[in-house]
Formats: sequence, structure tokens, C-alpha cells
Amino acid sequence: MAQIDIRVLETKEEMLLIQQLEETVWGMGAIPTHQTLTAVKNGGLIIGAFDGEKLVGFSYGFPGYKNNETYLCSHMLGIHQDFQAKGIGKMLKDEQLIVAKEMGYRLITWTFDPLESRNAFLNVSKLYGVVDTYIENCYGEMTGGINAGLPTDRLQVEWRITSERVQEKWMPHAIIFENPFQTVISVENLPVLVEPDLFEPSGQGYEVPIPQQFQTMKTVSPEIALKWRLQIRKIIQTLFSNGYAIVSVRKTDEPVNYYQFVQKSTIPLETEEK
Repeated sequence: MAQIDIRVLETKEEMLLIQQLEETVWGMGAIPTHQTLTAVKNGGLIIGAFDGEKLVGFSYGFPGYKNNETYLCSHMLGIHQDFQAKGIGKMLKDEQLIVAKEMGYRLITWTFDPLESRNAFLNVSKLYGVVDTYIENCYGEMTGGINAGLPTDRLQVEWRITSERVQEKWMPHAIIFENPFQTVISVENLPVLVEPDLFEPSGQGYEVPIPQQFQTMKTVSPEIALKWRLQIRKIIQTLFSNGYAIVSVRKTDEPVNYYQFVQKSTIPLETEEK
């Protein structure tokens, strides 16, 4: 792979390139260029990754406002299939952080599928986002593309880009992570989650398994995929309602990785004054 060039995108021609890549990545209709152009002229931010003249990745965000706070809503991050797992997503987010800070933003938010292990690892273990919001069936049930067939549950990331958590790459130390959840292997050679009879979280931290290959699971056994969706929904909502937040993903050699939860009150999320 040649050196990847990362840069801010602003022109109509560049918006057309984004449309084409978006359709390739997600297999459904793309955002109109009049919308993306308007966004970048009014506080939005679109960043592209190029291999030579070819656009191979992009991030797209627009301004948001809630609870008396303005933030950048990072709505999409897409990487061409031939260029995935090469660190381009991290490159795009790193540039997004730099430019967003220059624009005056302190918070960037976005959503991702709770069962997509690779995205989860990037969002919390490499970018140091924090997650404590679960959205059930965020976009409704989709009929096409990679999201077809299941409720579109999403986790919302808070990326407080001027906080100690992000600036100092803060992670919890000396935490005992309890893991009351077990997995077994099905006849389809897929992990199946086994829940305890009772789960009432009160410890320092918890680990919760998620499948490493959720897209494969959706294809091989939609029934097992749906069961994971509903089980993880219930478990994560229980933890969030008891004050916990996701701060990292522990990778393993098993068919599952593990979300790590700690009490949100222990995470340094205040803006650092520089």
C-alpha cells in the first residue's frame, strides 16, 4: 500500500467521490452532495484518505447542539473493503481531532453497532472515547446492505477531545473486572452467550463478551445473531443504568472479545485548561 494522504475535503468534486465510496461501503443510497456541501460550509467537517488519487476512506461530521453544548456529530466513517484493517480509520479520527479542536470543538460524538468488535476497539481502546448511552433500534430495521435483518441498536461515543482521558490516554488501573458471563460454541461453530440467573452490578468493573466476527454470524445464523443483539442490549443497559461506562475492549484469541466497564464517575472527563 502506498502512503495514505489525509486531508480536509470541501469541494463539490470531492463530495461526489464521497458519494461513490459511501455506496460501495454500505451498499445503499448515499447522502446528497447538496447536504454534505452545506454541512462543510456551516461548521461541518469531512476528511478523506487517499491512496494516490483514489479516495479509500472518509469521515463526515456536522454540528450538533444538546444540553447547552455544541459538538461535532461524526455521522459516518467509511473505509473501502480493500483498505480495511490498515489503520486508516485511526488516521482519519486523529486528523478529525486536530481540525475539530482548531474549529473550537471540545466534544465529538458518533454511534456504532455494539456487536462490531473492531469498531468498538478503535473507539474506546485506541481513541479513548467513553460510552454510556445505548440507543435501541436507532435507525429502524434496515432492508438492505450490511445492516439488514436486525434491529439497528447503537452505542453512542463521547469523545471529549480536550479531557485528560483523551489527552493523557487515561485508562483505569488496579481495577478488578468481574466476568459473570460465559460463552459456549454452537453446532454452527459460533459463540453463544450464557447469562447468569441474576445480574446486579455493584463491583469495581465488569467484562462483557461480544463476538469477534458479527457479520459472519449474521450470515451463518441470523437466529444466534439476533439472540446476541437482545442479550447484549439488556446487559449493557443494566450496567449503564447503574452508573457504569465502557472504557476499553480487551482482545483475546477466543471467538469473543470483552468490553470493560468502570463507574463513569471515576473517568477524568473534564476539559483540561491549557
